[in-house]
Amino acid sequence: MISVKNLTKYYGDFQALKGISFEIKSGEIVGILGPNGAGKSTTLRILTCYLNPSDGDAIIDGKSILNDEINVKKTIGYLPESAPLYNDMCVFDYLIYMADIQELEKSKLNERLNYVVDVCSLKEVISKPIGELSKGYKQRVGLAGSMIHDPKILILDEPTNGLDPNQIVEIRELIKELGKEKTVLVSTHILSEVEATCSRAIIINKGDIIADDTPRNLSSTFANHNKSAAVKMSIKTNDNIETVKEKLSNIKDIYKVEIEEYSNDIKEISIYSNLEEPRDEIYRFVKSTDWIIYEMTKVKENLETVFHTLTKGDE
Repeated sequence: MISVKNLTKYYGDFQALKGISFEIKSGEIVGILGPNGAGKSTTLRILTCYLNPSDGDAIIDGKSILNDEINVKKTIGYLPESAPLYNDMCVFDYLIYMADIQELEKSKLNERLNYVVDVCSLKEVISKPIGELSKGYKQRVGLAGSMIHDPKILILDEPTNGLDPNQIVEIRELIKELGKEKTVLVSTHILSEVEATCSRAIIINKGDIIADDTPRNLSSTFANHNKSAAVKMSIKTNDNIETVKEKLSNIKDIYKVEIEEYSNDIKEISIYSNLEEPRDEIYRFVKSTDWIIYEMTKVKENLETVFHTLTKGDE
């Protein structure tokens, strides 16, 4: 469905993309991740024909972005990070306007309008001015506008940016539902969203692809190959936090102890060990003290750990 081949982009002397290549199959929901300035938005803007690459090509549903731009745009629904909405328009008029821009056939207008209003849950606000809507509803309106012409591919740049937790869950579920019918490429800084929503994650750093796999495989592979960071323990206690940290740091095979957070009188400490199973050693040590321990758990590697380590260059 999407085939990216040696995509390169220069801004003056700065190389934003360094010849990246990847494939996305029909029906996949793929998350594209990376720190600020990594090349995520540049990649999306090239795929949607808003920018021209300096070199390379991308084939979208059999069409090249270099010589078939108009048909590529008809295949794609694009929601930029800041949805281009018109606050003075009501939702209904905006969707009609977007259908007209996309040259949607008049015979299909009512069917598509009813569909996007239903799937994006816009019925209650269909007659309201966009400027009066919450940010969550505005994101839904932008998403509805991007898919009014029934594109095969949806490209979403930071679709949950600035939303509250409830709105994030709503948009997450909507993306998962849309993924049943369409190919979805989503850029986001919220790594838990990728784990919950995407079947695959592509991590970009400094213009290069540094990882490409399912979130689960990335986490398990990272843990297996990065033994120094593979075992992390979490302890919750109400004792003197600095004393606890100092004592734990002196245990053999524990190489790092970090104070994570405070919640009332309960403190959480993360312990990093070279041992494959450090719980016995930690438990025996804690048992010899008078500390009150509320919880001790082994923390599994997740996509956030992988992302942080790969993009920060940690060993």
